[in-house]
Amino acid sequence: MGIPNAAVSAATMKAMVLTGHGGLDKLIYQDVTVPQPGPEEVLIKVAACGVNNTDINTRTGWYSPHVKTALTSDIGVNGVPADAEELGTWDRDSLKFPRIQGADAVGVIVAVGRDVDRRRIGERVMVDPCIRNPSLPSLSQGVMYFGSECDGGYAEYTKVVSENAMTVNTNLSDIELASFACSYSTGEEMLVRINLQAGETVLVTGASGGVGSANVQLAKRRGARVIAVAGQSKEALVRDLGADEFIPRERQDLARAIEELVGRRGIDAVADVTGGPTFSQMLRALRRAGRYVSAGAIAGPCPEIDLRDLIYKDLQMWGVGNPQKSTFASLVGYIERGEIRPLVAKTYPLAALRDAHTEFVSKAHVGKIVITI
Repeated sequence: MGIPNAAVSAATMKAMVLTGHGGLDKLIYQDVTVPQPGPEEVLIKVAACGVNNTDINTRTGWYSPHVKTALTSDIGVNGVPADAEELGTWDRDSLKFPRIQGADAVGVIVAVGRDVDRRRIGERVMVDPCIRNPSLPSLSQGVMYFGSECDGGYAEYTKVVSENAMTVNTNLSDIELASFACSYSTGEEMLVRINLQAGETVLVTGASGGVGSANVQLAKRRGARVIAVAGQSKEALVRDLGADEFIPRERQDLARAIEELVGRRGIDAVADVTGGPTFSQMLRALRRAGRYVSAGAIAGPCPEIDLRDLIYKDLQMWGVGNPQKSTFASLVGYIERGEIRPLVAKTYPLAALRDAHTEFVSKAHVGKIVITI
């Protein structure tokens, strides 16, 4: 049981509850019991929580290996076709319902478990959403994801393992702080895996979205040259984030567009969150021994690959789903030192989460959509 605190005065709370895979109707705004922190957990009064692709992917059932298409706006609103089977989470394990989603919770600790220092009560924290088993090898420690395999931040209160409630010393608002955790830790982990260096050239796809816009800032922080890909209408905002070059997503000949910018030698790295039909062109544009890293496939999870590019150019390829603890610690430092800035596109109240999901899948925004609690 948690240590009581006067700030927790109610036995129930408002939450947006996911009742099963499917469309927006599976999100139900209702009263649920306030969670009690376990021995090593803290209870957080949530102030804001960012919206992420993982929310949509999980709700709709898009993570199922039986789904071969891009995450379209229709799927985002209505869910995957009813005949799809094995609708699991990101690791293809069964997802238990009901579930409270929301990976990017920010708030104040109001109660602690038996084995947690009581002095943590009152701390303003952001949640590291990757819950780890430290006994496993470093790249396989992520055993649960906050808001997926356990309840998350789309509620008035949430609980999490104490070490995942990270104190951040910043003057940023709760809304601004809620734009970072999931997207920026994923983005930073992508750049850690490919060991992006100052002076190198990296292609960033989906540069107007959460992870993509994070990658633009994080790559520039490392001193890299950034070629960003996003919808033509978003060029000015993406360049404002620091992109050196811009290629409209609408252009079909991506490899040729990259060659026009860097010549036949090719680019050093690709940080990709889209996949889809341009995947093979990304590999073609990489120099010999170039590096490719993916953390998303919303434009299509089953692209064609020419293994000759992989083999005869000695390419390196990485997949990122669970950032390491050290990566999140680095992210906290960047925030505290003001080395990256939040990019909040729009906010919605918790009761309007369905509207936020509809806006999110339209892909008309740049940056993050944040839910206020």
